[in-house]
Amino acid sequence: MNTDVIVSCAVTGSGDTVGKHPDIPVTPEQIANAAIEAAKAGAAVAHCHVREPDSGKPSRRVELYEEVVERIRASDTDVIINLTAGMGGDYVPDPDEPTKGIEGTDLVNARERLAHVEAIRPEICSLDCGSLNFGDSLYMSTPPMLREMAKRIQELGVKPELEVFEMGHLRFANQLVAEGLIDAPPLYQICLGIPWALGADPDTMRLMRDNLPDGANWFSFGIGRTQMPMAATAAILGGNVRVGLEDNLYLDKGVFASNGQLVERAAQIVRLLGGRTLTPAEAREKLGLRPRN
Repeated sequence: MNTDVIVSCAVTGSGDTVGKHPDIPVTPEQIANAAIEAAKAGAAVAHCHVREPDSGKPSRRVELYEEVVERIRASDTDVIINLTAGMGGDYVPDPDEPTKGIEGTDLVNARERLAHVEAIRPEICSLDCGSLNFGDSLYMSTPPMLREMAKRIQELGVKPELEVFEMGHLRFANQLVAEGLIDAPPLYQICLGIPWALGADPDTMRLMRDNLPDGANWFSFGIGRTQMPMAATAAILGGNVRVGLEDNLYLDKGVFASNGQLVERAAQIVRLLGGRTLTPAEAREKLGLRPRN
C-alpha cells in the first residue's frame, strides 16, 4: 500500500472526445485552465496534449504547447507539467493499399516528436515504449526511434514517463534503463484498458508492477468505467494514480465529469484507503525531478 500518493491528471488527450462531452478542453486557454483546475483539486502533475483550436483535432504545433505552458506557469499553482511526446506515431492504413496511410495518419520521426520538448523543456514528457494496435489504427514507435528519443530527452534534462501498454513495452523500457538511457529513478506509467492492449484489472496491474526495476516510481490508470477501480488498485499495490478526461468522461453513470472532480474523487479514494496525496513540491522530490526552467 502506498500512503503517499501522487495524483496526475491527463486533462484532454488526443482522442475523438470532442462532441462526446460538453466541456472537453480544446483551446490552449481551456487546456491550461483544466490543468490549473486539476492542480487546485489536488493533482501534483498535469499531463497535457494540445488540439487544433478550431476543430479539436489532435495537434503537434509547438506554439500551442508554449501557450498552454505559459498560462499554467503564470497561474498561482505549482503543478508539475508533463507534456505528451507520443504524437506523430499514428498510422491508419488504406484497406486496399495498406502501405498508404489515410486520414488520421500522422507519422513523423523522433526529432519532430520532440520539437515542443526541445522548445519548452518541461519537467516530464511521456515516452510510449512500443508499437501497438490502438483501436482500429496502429501506433508506431520502433526501438531505434525510442533509443534516439530517450537519449535526447536525457540530454535535455527532462524526466521521461515510460508509458507501457503491453508486457513487451515494459521489457523494452527496462532495457532502456539498463542501457543507461533513463536516469534514476525511472518513472513508469502502466496504461490499462486501451483497445487492443492489456486489459484493466488488478492481476494485470500486479504483473506489470512485479516486472518493474528496483527503485522505479510508477503510476497506473484504467480507461472509462475502470478509472476509479484502477486508481484504488494502484494505491493498494504501491503506485501512484492518474485520472482525467483523457481517459474517462464520466464522474458517475450518465454524469459528465470535470478534471477537477475526477481528481477530487481519486484523492478521496486515497484518503479512504488511509493515504494522502502529495503536493507538487513533495512529488518533485519523490520523482527525482530536476529544478524546472
